[in-house]
Amino acid sequence: MVTSLTYGQVSPEEHKKHHPGQAGTGNAGPAGKNPGMMGGGKGGGMGGMMGGGKDSGMDVMMERMGAPKPKELYPKLMDLPDLPMEERAVIVQEAHQRMMEGAKLLATGLDELTNTVPTDDFAAMQVATAKMREGLAQFESGLAAHRAIDEGKAPRNVALQWFKREMHLLPPAGAKPTGVRLWGMTPFHTGVMVLLSVFAAAMIAMYFFKMRRASALLDKLITDESANEGASTTKVSPSTSLPSDSLTEPEHPATSKDSNKSATVADCCNDSEETCPSDEELTDRPDISAGLLPIRKKKLCRLRVARINQETPDVKTFRLVACHGSGIPFNYLPGQFLTLTLPVGEKPIRRSYTISSSPTQGYYCEISVKREEYGAGSRYLHDELKVGDTIEVQAPSGKFIFTGKEADSIVLIAGGVGITPMMSVTRALTDMVWNGDIYFIVACHDPEHFIFESELKRLQEQHENLHVFVAMSRIEEERDGYRKGRLSRDLLAEWVPEIASRRIHICGPVAMMDAAKKMLLKLKVPMESIHTENFGGEQKPQVRAKERAKAAGTDIAETGGTVTFSKSAKSTQFQVDETVLEASERVDVDIDYSCRVGSCGVCVVKLLSGKVSMEVEDGLEPEDKETGMILACQAKSSGNVSVEA
Repeated sequence: MVTSLTYGQVSPEEHKKHHPGQAGTGNAGPAGKNPGMMGGGKGGGMGGMMGGGKDSGMDVMMERMGAPKPKELYPKLMDLPDLPMEERAVIVQEAHQRMMEGAKLLATGLDELTNTVPTDDFAAMQVATAKMREGLAQFESGLAAHRAIDEGKAPRNVALQWFKREMHLLPPAGAKPTGVRLWGMTPFHTGVMVLLSVFAAAMIAMYFFKMRRASALLDKLITDESANEGASTTKVSPSTSLPSDSLTEPEHPATSKDSNKSATVADCCNDSEETCPSDEELTDRPDISAGLLPIRKKKLCRLRVARINQETPDVKTFRLVACHGSGIPFNYLPGQFLTLTLPVGEKPIRRSYTISSSPTQGYYCEISVKREEYGAGSRYLHDELKVGDTIEVQAPSGKFIFTGKEADSIVLIAGGVGITPMMSVTRALTDMVWNGDIYFIVACHDPEHFIFESELKRLQEQHENLHVFVAMSRIEEERDGYRKGRLSRDLLAEWVPEIASRRIHICGPVAMMDAAKKMLLKLKVPMESIHTENFGGEQKPQVRAKERAKAAGTDIAETGGTVTFSKSAKSTQFQVDETVLEASERVDVDIDYSCRVGSCGVCVVKLLSGKVSMEVEDGLEPEDKETGMILACQAKSSGNVSVEA
């Protein structure tokens, strides 16, 4: 091929110098006899193979070089399966003609080479060998066409094999592949193919992973949107309906206090989706509960610890935010609590902690926790939890709430860390500039253990309707307005005028709450006006079990009723005054729980048969009651019952 192309580029002047007797600028030999090096020869077969038609540049070149047009034999071989029989006969004739011309040209070249060797005419030798190559190429192409037709070989494969040979893509004749080969490939090529296959598989896996994640995110967005639509049918200002199972939606939005009622009505925007209140409905104490964010419930989520504040030597506040950086995935009411799942020991534990932040803050929520020496949950939060950690949280619940709708004034009595729900209520009411009287009464040991001291002082200075009173049991003398001694009936009567007519919330140690209730009853406060929050009883379950057995005079005091746990295939007889949860603990049946006082709803189980009584049902939603769910920590029975646990 290289020799032919090189020879084809010899100038006419140089050709005449060596062959003065020959005409034309093509290959040596009479015009018309020699098909030309670029025609059917070994070097020129490319013209035919590439389908050199009558308009191709290759044909023009061949004509200018004085050679006839190449015979389009190999392109016809490529199209042979699609040609009719008469066309195949033409190809056979052309193949025979090419073989004859090739043999003649080969003989002529051999004669010329034989005659020129003794004369040492190298140029003539080169011309003679070129003729021999051209003749051999013509003969081979004709022979290949004959064999393709006679032997039934695929003509396309014949043409492709010829092309590879002419382009030097085939291995040398007789050469054998060296080394280990897989599917005919060298180890290098095999390795490249393996890497490409692994890369392709990784890309496909990544694609499916991203699609699944995108689908999960889309489902989450749809779920949250549905929850929003279910909680509030209108998306207007933040003053949407009050979201609570125990509260009803206000009929009208909150309005500012104004002595001129007609002016107040005129302030409503013309394009507002809300209906302005009528003159008869206007009061000097509007319902600010409509300003709270609508409730969005979600059973479980993970929150990130954004900040930890040391409030007192034994109390820390943990600020929790959404892991993805937007608003928290739920809202709540002032006074509700969170239930956390804490990785303590072999089995995670659940503990409930009241939210101390205001529900008007949609970006974060806070819990303030006192470290108890024997409290596994509080010790984990204080000693192990760090900023940046995430924690599993169950959406807020609880009915120890005050939104400003329930009464026109509120008395908040807090003992120790029981100040947390009171702080949530106070922050919410002051955020919304509620104009009812707030009496905030704190009982603690000393200023060092006064939680939220500085913030309460600041809020009292800013809001004239907030009245803060503090009784400290371990100070030697009164200072900074703090009264010496324990909380008493006389102090309550002094601090809260007309206390018998007010709504009262109490939260703190059980002994403190019991004492406060007795004081209030003596001050003629109706029992229905007193509301308390209690997480955990005075006695541990094991202590209560021992006391029940001791009271009955036996090791195991039985009532005759039996509780069966269907999933665990276990049953036992109830002891005196024993709950389903306490019975499950005796026979090693796992039922999740947290508060043990019927508020959090963690211990909810399905009652399959029998009847139970429950002293507290706050942790049950209306739909839970409809489906036969009970609170294991409250459920007691003197008969036979079966539960799904």
